[in-house]
Amino acid sequence: MPGAGAVARGLSILLLVTLVFSTACSRKPDPNTAVVIIESSPTNLDPRIGTDAQSERIDELLFDALVHRDANFNLEPWLAVSWEIPNPTTYIFHLRHDVYFHNGQPLTSADVKWTFDSILSGKLRSPKTSTYEPVDHIDAPDPYTVVFHLKRPWASLLWNLSDGAIGIVPNGALDKFGAHPIGSGPFKFVSSSQDRDVVIERNDHYWGTEPRIARVRFAVVPDSTTRALELRKGSADVAINSLTPDTVLTLQRETNLVVQRAPGTIFTYLALNLRDPILKHLRVRRAIAHAIDVQPLIHYLWRDMARPANSVLPPQQWAYDPNARVYAYDPARARQLLDEAGFPPGPDGIRFHLVMKTSTEETTRLLAAVLQQQLRAVGIDLNIRSYEFATFYSDVTKGAYQMYSLRWIGGNEDPDIFQYIFDSESFPPKRANRSFYADPRVDQLIDDGLSTTDQQRRKADYWKIQEIVNEDLPYINLWYLDNVVVHTRRISNIDISSSGNYDFLKTAQLLR
Repeated sequence: MPGAGAVARGLSILLLVTLVFSTACSRKPDPNTAVVIIESSPTNLDPRIGTDAQSERIDELLFDALVHRDANFNLEPWLAVSWEIPNPTTYIFHLRHDVYFHNGQPLTSADVKWTFDSILSGKLRSPKTSTYEPVDHIDAPDPYTVVFHLKRPWASLLWNLSDGAIGIVPNGALDKFGAHPIGSGPFKFVSSSQDRDVVIERNDHYWGTEPRIARVRFAVVPDSTTRALELRKGSADVAINSLTPDTVLTLQRETNLVVQRAPGTIFTYLALNLRDPILKHLRVRRAIAHAIDVQPLIHYLWRDMARPANSVLPPQQWAYDPNARVYAYDPARARQLLDEAGFPPGPDGIRFHLVMKTSTEETTRLLAAVLQQQLRAVGIDLNIRSYEFATFYSDVTKGAYQMYSLRWIGGNEDPDIFQYIFDSESFPPKRANRSFYADPRVDQLIDDGLSTTDQQRRKADYWKIQEIVNEDLPYINLWYLDNVVVHTRRISNIDISSSGNYDFLKTAQLLR
């Protein structure tokens, strides 16, 4: 661990020196505009197309969905005031009568039908087409009633109609809609400049509670140190989950800045390739789990801004199993399991060699370096190979790896993720079962959970899945990252959601 600690302290000192000696000039902030730092421009503000984090989070401010996710990811009425499920393949939604798009046009069932028809028909090239494949067709029998007809029971329909999944667009919106999006949400689009900013302003005719902030400018700042400087000199107001832990600790000393933290849902994991001749052995996977000491990793790499994880699902999720198995740090037990698996240590103490692929992202490479030390203590020689993210991710999605670490951001907030990452029919390129894990019990439980709307029955299925996969270890659970917001004192009333999205802008206010 001293290696990780030394690196972290060095980064902290470097940043502190940079901040102290920076001579950047401050600009007087606009009293009506909050400036939020983002790392990159959204790829497309059409909610049917954009799937990157910036697109989806800004879209949640511009567009309304049929249903809304509460703090525990239960679903409640939104554009749809109510719905009925007369049979497992029919959902009838009743819409509000007081909702208008930003151009003054009323939002009706025709708009809802068009939003999904344009995806399903192929009129619009959308990465979300496969998501809505279970939908057979949609009827709009009157202006405020929408009927979804499914090909088969699909319990995740409501989740995939909620905010964060998709928003409703006006009837007829097609390819170029993302360049000037028109929604019905609490903010409306003003302008966008690639790699520079996105500007939105308050919708003064919003059907719900209007935001207190008149205008928001999302400023694109790719460099982490520059983000810190912008906050320090007051030319930006807010950054969420875009600063390193050492940067946060440094900025915490600034009198004009406030640091807020809240438990988040971003999940970090270590994936193991079960087709590998070494990692296919269950005892080997369990030995690796026992050899990893998560607590010092959280302390040194994340400065205690994370919590140990025991499931892909976050604790805020209704289907989360708090009793799913945890592997205690136990090097002696790890060595025993490796002996039992038929991998005794050689004359040099090494049992076998593994390769962990990483991106060039700093915290991931530091994680790999610490894992290298911890695994060597039980006789596993871990080699680290770092690549630019595109190359790294390409290898991961093709299964060309032994071990890697990534995060689930948002996708793990619904148990539908189990089909995506653990079902035996979800091997790449179809979905993301990149560990090539297969267990008929898990497949059956996934099918059962997707075919019923009985939440207690689904919860029982998903608890069993968590227990089985924690025994089998296609993933080794590492931690859930906290949501960390750093903001100036001129902005207040920031309520951090567990998803780490931009919902806080709906309630925040600027001090005059």
